[in-house]
Amino acid sequence: MTPSSPQGPRTAVMICGHGSRDEAAVREFNTLATHFRDRMPDYDVESGFLEFALPVIRTGLDKLRDRGAERIICIPGMLFAAGHVKNDLPSEVNNFAAEHPDLEVAFGRELAIDHRLLKASTERIEQAEAAANAGTPVAREDTLLMVVGRGTRDPDANSNVCKVTRMLWEGMGFGWAETSYSGVAYPLVDAGLARAVKLGFKRIIVFPYFLFTGILVRRIYDWADAAAAAHPEVEIVKAPYLNDHPYLIDCFVDRVQEVLTGDNVMNCSLCKYREQIIGYEGDQGAVQVGHHHHVRGAGTEADPHDHGAHQHAHGHSHGHGHHHHHHHGHDHDHGHSHGEAPEK
Repeated sequence: MTPSSPQGPRTAVMICGHGSRDEAAVREFNTLATHFRDRMPDYDVESGFLEFALPVIRTGLDKLRDRGAERIICIPGMLFAAGHVKNDLPSEVNNFAAEHPDLEVAFGRELAIDHRLLKASTERIEQAEAAANAGTPVAREDTLLMVVGRGTRDPDANSNVCKVTRMLWEGMGFGWAETSYSGVAYPLVDAGLARAVKLGFKRIIVFPYFLFTGILVRRIYDWADAAAAAHPEVEIVKAPYLNDHPYLIDCFVDRVQEVLTGDNVMNCSLCKYREQIIGYEGDQGAVQVGHHHHVRGAGTEADPHDHGAHQHAHGHSHGHGHHHHHHHGHDHDHGHSHGEAPEK
């Protein structure tokens, strides 16, 4: 799938990642930009991070502008819309747009639940299953699938992981399926596995529904190894995460095309900042503001040419269908739950 050539203004694409202190995660994300350039040769492409890594998003936006971009399409490099997609990235993008009224700046939607991502997930799970069956084959009806999401304090995003689980469960024909999270949301993977092993299945496949590696993915695999050591009667198999699967690249390219064709519509019906969602009623209509000043570029070497590392955000409206303002305070969704410290 290749988007049509840009028409009108000189168009560029900014891929906005979360960022990680893990060098392998940063490398994998940057590889995504390489795929974009290969698939979209008519577009100038940059990538940057919200926190924990360089370059920051502002640096990439400045580079695109300096190279003559007249229209910049910003695409969130994230699976679901929680605090970062609904709050922090729009704040970054809107601040830049307000400072450069001569530019057309658009913000695309997250990857969301997409049939191509389900196909990519199926192939990752089948890859792990085939390797395990090279030893002792186990039928799918005797296998439990555990899909692991990142976990946030946004029930809309957490529920999307459950939907992915259900669609993979029914589509692939596993005997049972469970959902767990690497942090913030319940159950965490260790608690989920402690219950899953009691259900009597011969095999459990643990599938991290993540784009890239990092501390959280390794934590998931460590929990799986610990459960396997504690329960040798159950085979616990670790499936690979999505990484740069071709279907994933298709989805990213499609998000750019949606902006160009005007089909860029977020699903706001269950957004806790737009509607009163049970248990989160106080978040409706809260002021939107970025809160990552203290970790922009943290965990990486300082870049003397990076003039965006200390940029401050001053909440603006979204510009992608959300007409409310909200503020997350210190709810960073960084993997801390039940007393855990935030990690990246």
